[in-house]
Amino acid sequence: MESGPAIFAGVVFALFGAGLLAWTGTRVRRREPVAAGVNRIASATAASVAGMAALALGVYCLTRL
Repeated sequence: MESGPAIFAGVVFALFGAGLLAWTGTRVRRREPVAAGVNRIASATAASVAGMAALALGVYCLTRL
């Protein structure tokens, strides 16, 4: 009964993390700003860390079934 919410949360976190990392990578490759009005390196680093954290949290949720 408790595995349903864990699967849902794990998939949501994993999809968000993967999407954020893909979007950040695309913006960096095109040399476009990741966030408006912020240093390009700082915003790319912050977005990458957030994406990896969300992806790791999704993997954690999915391994705790």
